[in-house]
Amino acid sequence: MTHAFPFSAIVGQDDMKQAMILTAIDPKLGGVLVFGDRGTGKSTAVRALAALLPPIDAVKGCPVNAAHPKDCPDWANLDSKEIETRPTPVIDLPLGVTEDRVTGALDIERALTQGEKAFQPGLLAAANRGYLYIDEVNLLEDHIVDLLLDVAQSGENLVEREGLSIRHAAQFVLVGSGNPEEGELRPQLLDRFGLSVEVRTPTEIEDRIEVIKRRDSYEKSPSRYVGRWRKKDGEIRDKILAARESLSGIDTKKPILRDCAELCVALGSDGLRGELTLLRSSRALAAYEGASAVTRDHLRSVAPIALSHRLRRDPLDEAGSVARVTRAVDEVLG
Repeated sequence: MTHAFPFSAIVGQDDMKQAMILTAIDPKLGGVLVFGDRGTGKSTAVRALAALLPPIDAVKGCPVNAAHPKDCPDWANLDSKEIETRPTPVIDLPLGVTEDRVTGALDIERALTQGEKAFQPGLLAAANRGYLYIDEVNLLEDHIVDLLLDVAQSGENLVEREGLSIRHAAQFVLVGSGNPEEGELRPQLLDRFGLSVEVRTPTEIEDRIEVIKRRDSYEKSPSRYVGRWRKKDGEIRDKILAARESLSGIDTKKPILRDCAELCVALGSDGLRGELTLLRSSRALAAYEGASAVTRDHLRSVAPIALSHRLRRDPLDEAGSVARVTRAVDEVLG
């Protein structure tokens, strides 16, 4: 049995961990984009959070991880009503993947050997109720990224080709990572991600020593190391589950809505995705902290990860996007 590295044992990278937690509370935030140096724990954080979350109940043998037999699609041809527990899915999407592999397609083998027209589910089916992780998302073909974002937004995968008309649930948190030195995403695609985080290699010697020490201890005995952090991981899990329950009851006053709009106007953000994501992520943070209402402190905390990737390029402003958001927050919120 493999043991994922404990989420609470990750050193630093607070913005990345916060973004992951917020999407675990409210998957409708629209996914996380993590850009930065190699070897900074991007994929580790995804797997660690998924391992931290409680296992899901799913119909045995169901290819889309349906929680109830009535939710299992007809094309799966399952008679079983037995429920089993599965770890929260984390599906890797490789570079060079074809659209058929992502969405699913006609099962050629069954068509040739049995003369049956059957559907072979793709990665979107396997990722339902979990995470879909794309390393080097900036190198993935744009039409595949577009497709993934559309499905992540709608929560449903629709396949109509080769005489097939298939529809199934595809509700997942999309996490894309990449190194900006190898190319950037188009602004149209950037805006579709809910949250964006920049990660950097630690520069403090003590932090680097702590990373080495923890990773070395984990590799010597994964099960023992995971056990040492189980309590702290459990505390985060309990707060996430409590936040999910209280999310719909978090109060949002009209002045907070005005703050969201004024921030996005001050930054020149196109469209209304910025305001909506800022509001949703602030509400998720308020729920995680046990607050009853969204405050300006919640807006301040999430504004950089909710808005920095939505800014237009300004050749006259040499400040980075996070610095520009922070400056706007100070001007608008005081």
